[in-house]
Amino acid sequence: MRYKKVTFKNSQGEELSGRIDFPLIGKPKAFVLFAHCFTCSKNLKSVDHISHAFTQEGMAILRFDFTGLGQSKGEFADTNFSSNLSDLKDAYDYLEQQYEAPQIMVGHSLGGAAVLHVSGMLENVKAVATIGAPSTPEHVTHLLDNGRKDLEEKGEASVNIGGRTFKMKKQFLDDLEEKEREGVIKNLKKSLLVIHSPQDNIVGIENAQEIYVEAMHPKSFISLDGSDHLMTKEADAKYVGSIIAGWSSRYIEENDPEEAPEGEVWTRVGEKGFTTEVISGRHQMIADEPPSVGGDDYGPTPYGYLLSGLGACTAMTLRMYADHKKIDLQEVEVKLTHDKVHKLDGENSESSKGKIDQIKRKIKLTGDLTDEQRKRLIEIADRCPVHKTLEGKPDILTEEVK
Repeated sequence: MRYKKVTFKNSQGEELSGRIDFPLIGKPKAFVLFAHCFTCSKNLKSVDHISHAFTQEGMAILRFDFTGLGQSKGEFADTNFSSNLSDLKDAYDYLEQQYEAPQIMVGHSLGGAAVLHVSGMLENVKAVATIGAPSTPEHVTHLLDNGRKDLEEKGEASVNIGGRTFKMKKQFLDDLEEKEREGVIKNLKKSLLVIHSPQDNIVGIENAQEIYVEAMHPKSFISLDGSDHLMTKEADAKYVGSIIAGWSSRYIEENDPEEAPEGEVWTRVGEKGFTTEVISGRHQMIADEPPSVGGDDYGPTPYGYLLSGLGACTAMTLRMYADHKKIDLQEVEVKLTHDKVHKLDGENSESSKGKIDQIKRKIKLTGDLTDEQRKRLIEIADRCPVHKTLEGKPDILTEEVK
């Protein structure tokens, strides 16, 4: 994924750390805002897989660390659910000011409860998805059982959550108890997708039922059968990402894609790697190299596109000829390979190093064809425009533009 590390200030003046993942090609169709689980961070592996799914759908996604977590500044002990909601609103404002307002909000666990509480107030949000979310924020208090007594009696305590120790204050509990939830889900007025595992032993499946029943249509529910709460299995996280990204594409207002003028092809590569954007007219593609030579294999190689152009042109030319001559050509398959061969193996010599480029083309013709028709079609294959261009040794004029 193409990504950019970002920072922005929250309403308390603390610097929050975030990351925006962008589509590999073209401008984002829309922006997504992701809220991570309680005491987690933006770098949770499952969030990587979910983010990748959105970029594959052409959307950009911002994930960030809440105050006092991950790489964000501030003290976790001074935070609460209300401050999480405030951080989410600040992240929304950052996207709106620097890029564009997010149209999709996704929340995992307590982050899911947070997006349910805040998204109703955000005009540009069209759809909300929750993953393993509690129906009420107070649900998180059961994770504090080992330190809740000290919190209530002493006002602060060190609490072990998921094998890590966090310093917390009683105000966290007070804020959860005081947080108004009446009508929050019912009055959401956004399209809603609820995803939950029946085997979730952190946030029970009954929470999904409560959210779904209270929400108004349009609403959907997906059972993440067999997954744990944190989606530690890569397949679970990828599945969740693909489901949400595909579902949300129905609700976004897409930006106009980049479009090259007729007859032009644009390519663009970043500062790292070989992954290259290719824009031909309104069509957006990816070119890359295999891992064996340092690429990420996100798309065909340049030679792959060269052979694709020749193969497609060959098939189109035969289709056109057969239709014109009323020949019963039902299907054409073209297979091509490219190699470097020694001069003695080739008919022509163009390389000073003793090797020449050689393209082998194999054509399979299906239909009720006579031997004469088959012979003629193979002859016509050599007349395809791309074939002629390659054989014609075209002049390639290069100039720098500012």
